Amino acid sequence: MTSFLTAASTEQENISHDTRRLRLISGTSNPPLAQEIATYIGISCVPLVSKRFADGELYVQIQDSIRGCDVFLIQPTCAPVNDSLMELMIMVDACKRASARQITAVIPYYGYARADRKTAGRESITAKLTANLLVKSGVDRVLAMDLHSAQIQGYFDIPCDHIYGSPVLVDYLSTKDLEEIVVVSPDVGGVARARAFAKQMKDSPLAIIDKRRSAHNVAESLTVIGEVANKTAILIDDMIDTGGTICAGAELLRKEGAKRVIACASHAVFSPPAYSRLSQPGLFEKVIVTNSIPVKEENHFNQLKVLSVANMLGEAIWRIHEESSVSSMFR
Repeated sequence: MTSFLTAASTEQENISHDTRRLRLISGTSNPPLAQEIATYIGISCVPLVSKRFADGELYVQIQDSIRGCDVFLIQPTCAPVNDSLMELMIMVDACKRASARQITAVIPYYGYARADRKTAGRESITAKLTANLLVKSGVDRVLAMDLHSAQIQGYFDIPCDHIYGSPVLVDYLSTKDLEEIVVVSPDVGGVARARAFAKQMKDSPLAIIDKRRSAHNVAESLTVIGEVANKTAILIDDMIDTGGTICAGAELLRKEGAKRVIACASHAVFSPPAYSRLSQPGLFEKVIVTNSIPVKEENHFNQLKVLSVANMLGEAIWRIHEESSVSSMFR
């Protein structure tokens, strides 16, 4: 299977890189990812001072001139989500006041994405509110990865490029000796994602787990729609939070006769008790995630594999800077 990054690298060889007006700035959410992106592009991140006052207020100062530059702020709005989001908006304001030409918020993980609609009376659509806050803060465009639902892209009244982590997951799985694959959606809402993933996995068959929620972060699996017996089941989701959904799905697949169960997700949120659930012996052969969110050392376990999306994000950043197609990366 040919990686999209191989094609991107070939294309890069024919491009004369002009990074004189390209600037990367990392917030405090995921500096290692920002450094990997900078290495791919071939520049260094602009130094940034970010600190907290005694009363909890955040302070940000950009250490180099960015006047007239295309600035890309790399900041997943992961836990602590409110601090990460506020820091990003303060960074945007600092860039505006420093006369940046264009400001792009690179958000590998978009916090509050699950609050994308009203499911009961008197609720907030916080995903839309977050988009409004970012636009009002002065962001000119957004680069996001694996948004929880497609409609979030439309919440922004500015250009929003939505890219996918699935090629990185598929590239890794294609190097493994996997036979009789069936791609499984852990719920009905993830069917479109699973179908697209199954197509990339050499048009593998699709199965769906029908489940119901009794409360937030509480999932009750009911039945499997599709054939999984004696097959390698790949559970695909956009994120793993407490692990309840994905683990309940894995248990059901084992009961239905799946010989191997592999979990794949772009975002490793890993809220407690995710570690104890995911690390159960005999449940998952592998849990594959990306580094869109930094995985804390205490959340690492034997079955875990963390893949880097830095090259993919770096390629997207370069294409935005060059005003070339981002979507063509995935064709």
